[in-house]
Amino acid sequence: MDTTLIEIVSIILLVLGILGTFLPVLPGLLLSLAGLLIYKFGTDAPLSMVYIWIFVFLTILSTVLNYVIPARTNRKYGGTRWGSLGSVVGTFVGLFFIPVPFGFLIGMFLGVFIGELLHDASDKKKAWNSTKGALIGFLYGTGFNFIVGLAMFLVVLIDLF
Repeated sequence: MDTTLIEIVSIILLVLGILGTFLPVLPGLLLSLAGLLIYKFGTDAPLSMVYIWIFVFLTILSTVLNYVIPARTNRKYGGTRWGSLGSVVGTFVGLFFIPVPFGFLIGMFLGVFIGELLHDASDKKKAWNSTKGALIGFLYGTGFNFIVGLAMFLVVLIDLF
């Protein structure tokens, strides 16, 4: 296969991976890692294997943190399992039924808030705090994923040029 075509496919996967760090319909870092691996092994690029292993480790770490961070921030801000369940349901409802670019986020936050209110309707402050915790957890996880995806993209670009 032509090296230029492989490089283009790699760049496309890396860009889609960066988009996937904040769009839940795309498997962010997995796409970025696939782009990096295709670039490394498809073009015989002189890219060091150290980069590959570091990015594999960071992708695995990110996968673990994507489950740990929201749970920790939710608990830290007083959230319950009801809020966590509401978050998951709200994300999917928002993704498919709120017709705006970031409907999944609106759905997630509404899901946390409503889930906490279903748990204890009299404590709106606790529901709001749990929603704040979900936002903070989302920002931490998304920020980490975005930085790792961007780093993969930059490593390939620097190697290309």
